[in-house]
Amino acid sequence: MGYDSNTIAGLFAARSDDARPGLVAPGVTMSWEEVVAAAAERAAWLISVRRPGPFHVAILLDNVPEYLFWLGGAALAGAVVVGANPTHRGEDLARDLAHTECQLLITDAAHLPLVDSLVIGDTIGVVSRTNNRVVLVDDPADVARVRAFSGAALPDPDETAITADSLGYLIFTSGTSGAPKACLCSHGRMMFIGLVISQMFELIPDDVCYLAMPLFHSNALMAGFTPALTAGATMALPSTGKFSASCFLPDVRKFGVTYFNYVGKPLAYILATPEQPDDSDNTLRQVFGNEAAEADVAKFAERFGCAAVDGYGSTEGGAVVQRTPDTPKGSLGRAPEGTMVIDPESGDECPAACFDDQGRLLNAEEATGELVSTGGSSGFEGYWRNDEAEQARLRNGWYWTGDLAYRDQDGFFYFAGRSDDWLRVDGENFAAAPVARILERHPDVVLASVYAVPDTVVGDQVMAALQLQPGAVFEPEKFAAFLAEQSDMGTKWTPRYIRLCEALPITATSKVLTRALRTERWNTPDPVWWQPPSRETAAEYRVVNETDVVELETAIASRA
Repeated sequence: MGYDSNTIAGLFAARSDDARPGLVAPGVTMSWEEVVAAAAERAAWLISVRRPGPFHVAILLDNVPEYLFWLGGAALAGAVVVGANPTHRGEDLARDLAHTECQLLITDAAHLPLVDSLVIGDTIGVVSRTNNRVVLVDDPADVARVRAFSGAALPDPDETAITADSLGYLIFTSGTSGAPKACLCSHGRMMFIGLVISQMFELIPDDVCYLAMPLFHSNALMAGFTPALTAGATMALPSTGKFSASCFLPDVRKFGVTYFNYVGKPLAYILATPEQPDDSDNTLRQVFGNEAAEADVAKFAERFGCAAVDGYGSTEGGAVVQRTPDTPKGSLGRAPEGTMVIDPESGDECPAACFDDQGRLLNAEEATGELVSTGGSSGFEGYWRNDEAEQARLRNGWYWTGDLAYRDQDGFFYFAGRSDDWLRVDGENFAAAPVARILERHPDVVLASVYAVPDTVVGDQVMAALQLQPGAVFEPEKFAAFLAEQSDMGTKWTPRYIRLCEALPITATSKVLTRALRTERWNTPDPVWWQPPSRETAAEYRVVNETDVVELETAIASRA
């Protein structure tokens, strides 16, 4: 029996004699044959040190060549990769590694302080350099331990017995709302997604795929690493080991990048770099990702002379929405049959969204519900040892995304935020995402996050945190005038509070941590502007001062 071609192990094995370019990075140029040889070496070592129990291997590294070698090594050895998030600290990181029952941790000297002396349960024990469960890829002694297997043949597929159903990855959700969950992903699912994306964008061996999104995240694996592996294209790693807006275009030109995947707000950060007349003079052909602002997608394509496609998807894989050429402004696009917007309380499908001639949503409360896929349960493989979270995702045999949305009469879906992104202002319920989309139209705004803060009497008020373009100055009267000009701004949507952040707090995948902003409210050293209830006109914003904060907190604490 040979390798199953429907597995990541099979894809690596198929590249074992491929002399075409497989990897480029600062100071590194390797053929696919050399990449697979490095992976086989690590696979042999992993098999030699395997212990009883779940064969789980955590990787805590930046996007460096070693990460790719260990991804390949784990796949060939039949080990399950646990992507450790380097932005997690202390007990949160210890919980991640203990919960996923890791046998080994692959890291480097730069990341070792994050885990050194942490108690990570019974599987790894106390993380230290003395228990041989932690491997530093830049430590000479550890390098020698692995290099002892240099020249190792590919593992015997009869012994590893890897099939399409074999668990290959435990991928943590982003944790922007609640504790991260370890999502199960099989070899077959990972391989199938990579194949679909490589075919969608017609990737071939001559392509160069820029892997700048953190490799512990599903987007990097499913939309970057696996499509490149499937197509036999070259994998290019960022010069800094992680995404950098200022290094993006130089890297594209240096490595001849033709394809770039993203998640979150990288396009906004790249667009915020100074524009140059020769920006379109590059090799970039295709850009694909999700969660970018619609305006940013269009601006990016025009500025850099490439095609850009943004869609909706999740780590769990239960629902997908894709833009089509006829997608209206602000919409995510269309979805497969069986994708609906459901009222989570009644279980009924929400009515279609209605808009007035100015584009304002007229029935937000009735039309907005949770995005649900009646067939999505087949794509969702579950969470590691988290039955409660699985049951929350799979109800009535349907897959519930946890995301708010509404759908128009033509079947186009609109993202409305996470399930906890509801606001209720003066008795009117609406979602945060449409408000943020409007704020991000302002030419000075790079990113906007909209969230509810308590009203001093009852319900909520709208607060927005803004990250402005470098050098931009907030001008309250002009900003209020801009808001008044937006024909689709709901009557209750105008932010009462505006917080100006040098940089919005984000996850490692460039998703805004709205819950942190919501918790801090106006208790921040950042300047916060507001429209006091006693204002003479709606256009008057002024800075919140210490007296205002005391009065606000006192009034909120005494609410009936």
